[in-house]
Amino acid sequence: MKSWLGLDCGGTFIKAGLYNEQGRELAVARQSLPVLVPEPGRAERDMAFLWEQAAVVIRNVLQHSGMDASQVAGVGISAQGKGLFLLDKQHQPLGKGILSSDRRALTIVQQWQKDGMPQQLYPLTRQTLWTGHPVSLLRWIKQHEPQRYADIGSVLMAHDYLRFCLTGKLACEETNISESNLYNMQTGDWSVALADVLDIGEIVSSLPPIIGPTQIAGYVTEQAAQLCGLSVGTPVVGGLFDVVSTAVCAGLHDDTRVNAVMGTWSVTSGITDRINNEVDYPYVYGRYAIDNQFIIHDASPTSAANLEWFCQQWGIEDYQQLNNWVAELPAASSSLFFLPFLYGCNAAANLHGSFIGMQAGHTRAHLVQAIYEGVVFSHLTHLNRIRQRFPNASALRLSGGPTRSEPWMQMFADASGLPIEVPQVAESGCLGAALAALTGTGVYASLQQAQQALNPEIVTWRPDADRYARYQKKYQSYQELVHALTAVQGVCL
Repeated sequence: MKSWLGLDCGGTFIKAGLYNEQGRELAVARQSLPVLVPEPGRAERDMAFLWEQAAVVIRNVLQHSGMDASQVAGVGISAQGKGLFLLDKQHQPLGKGILSSDRRALTIVQQWQKDGMPQQLYPLTRQTLWTGHPVSLLRWIKQHEPQRYADIGSVLMAHDYLRFCLTGKLACEETNISESNLYNMQTGDWSVALADVLDIGEIVSSLPPIIGPTQIAGYVTEQAAQLCGLSVGTPVVGGLFDVVSTAVCAGLHDDTRVNAVMGTWSVTSGITDRINNEVDYPYVYGRYAIDNQFIIHDASPTSAANLEWFCQQWGIEDYQQLNNWVAELPAASSSLFFLPFLYGCNAAANLHGSFIGMQAGHTRAHLVQAIYEGVVFSHLTHLNRIRQRFPNASALRLSGGPTRSEPWMQMFADASGLPIEVPQVAESGCLGAALAALTGTGVYASLQQAQQALNPEIVTWRPDADRYARYQKKYQSYQELVHALTAVQGVCL
């Protein structure tokens, strides 16, 4: 029996999954991936350790499945978007990998915003400017680490680096690199003009060729095979931006559904076949994995990672206990608010995470409930923007670890007023990458055909009208609180 391997590099874990021809999971293995924070605002990853952990999970999933490496017919990789993983001119890691939640380039982005740079770039890139974009980080390195900048041989993102470790071939995958601000969305290629405008024109010679998600990028080398246990010559496809991978597994293909991901990032996405001339709001576009379609999304690092931080600080490992605490409290009844801005913010300011309104009568349960609510409210900020672009959306498909929490899913339905549909896909990042590999090796004629064949079971959570009214009232107070703090910060600065 043949199988296809999907590798998923996320914010806190790296996972490997094996799947059969129908996309049924055969085995999964995972390893933790620490985020290095050498100083506040930095978010880095040791690149050598990342490859070591990738090799470990690949070996482990082969062992758990009991399958021989020769039965693996193809490999795909899904990973976080943006950030920066550099190689030097000898193809060795050049410093630490930088993650999308890194904020070292904040002052550069703020200056670009004052200079009107986002408005100048948007018609070509269909991107806003963010601190975790490759261009922001490259400009920061040029300014603060000029020798490192001069030593750059290749500009990659996380899954591009892992693919290079497996195959020895350099390439940038399109669904991910299309959101780099170095890619012209109209022409579908790198843009020298964009690099020049951002004063990083020297970097163009270090940009590898662009490949599609299902295109075979290379084959597992002998050196990689010895480390990870795969067979020499196993084909490796381009792979996917993890937001795209999740959207594919969620079945997104038209404007009747939008998708949200709850992880380190709060991401809401929709699928379209056209680029509009946006006027009121600059929606972020990216190339979708299905031909002639684009993914539109709105995002910030304001999601479930906030709860992970809370659990780590208090040594909580029993997630069912958290759910029990929240389920026992009346909905939207507490005066306590939590701003889920530990890793970034989706308000027009540099706000940070905080509990507000705490009183002596509040318990740990109230703190957890406030975190659940704060994360949902932050998601609603993105969902409401996306719904303006996708007015025909009648339900929200939700992915990520929190979908296993019944009270959190019901809260999301009640607060949004939309049915919440949860596809029963355990590891969408791994599965999406495996679907790309299935397509690239000829099992399916297209990724759309692979998506249609998947057809997972959907569990639906429906909103309650009374709780919706209460959550909307508290959400309004949450927005007023964020606006007030933004104004106060402006005065303090």
